[in-house]
Amino acid sequence: DMTLWDGNKGKGTELVVQGDVVMEGAYLGCSICVSGVCLTATELDQEKKVFKVGLAPETLRRTYFPTLKAGDAVNLERASEIGGRNSGHFVQGHVDGTGTVRERWIDEDSMFYKITVDDRELLRYIVPKGFIAIDGTSLTVVEVNMEEGWFSFMLVEYTQKKIIIPNKLEGDKVNLEVDVLGKYSETSMAAILPRIEALEAKVATLEKMLEAKE
Repeated sequence: DMTLWDGNKGKGTELVVQGDVVMEGAYLGCSICVSGVCLTATELDQEKKVFKVGLAPETLRRTYFPTLKAGDAVNLERASEIGGRNSGHFVQGHVDGTGTVRERWIDEDSMFYKITVDDRELLRYIVPKGFIAIDGTSLTVVEVNMEEGWFSFMLVEYTQKKIIIPNKLEGDKVNLEVDVLGKYSETSMAAILPRIEALEAKVATLEKMLEAKE
């Protein structure tokens, strides 16, 4: 049971996580990214290095968090400071859906993964050499197969040691966040295209009128 804003009791899901560096500077209400999901810290225990977050129904629908068990490892990241350097792409922590590990292999010191996108609608935002966040890790897309519904990415040696993805095996789930700039571009184009089509129709009409006069 959880106490709601008006004092009533409601049902909800909470996640308790033990971290280390992520606890430095943490405060009640701060944002902590858990395997790619931006969550709000509702309780902190600095001595035990433990924090608690609430999981909304939408979060549970969009992520693989309903399958998490006690003892499972997660990626943790503090929120970026405004004005600081950004050496990755814009990762909001707003997960769009999940993917399933289809295949993985080693190429010298690099680890490759092939991921089947569970919601194929997301594939239109995934392009070769574009950005994607896997469990919160900013990565570069290697290949995309629209027909079969998968994409691949690669982990360099350094990254392999810092995240949980190398522990993922075939059939395991990952959280996906596509590049938000792609979604903004699509929305902008959707607003512009009808105007362009209308303008082209007017031009075509005027051309026909001129031809008729000639």
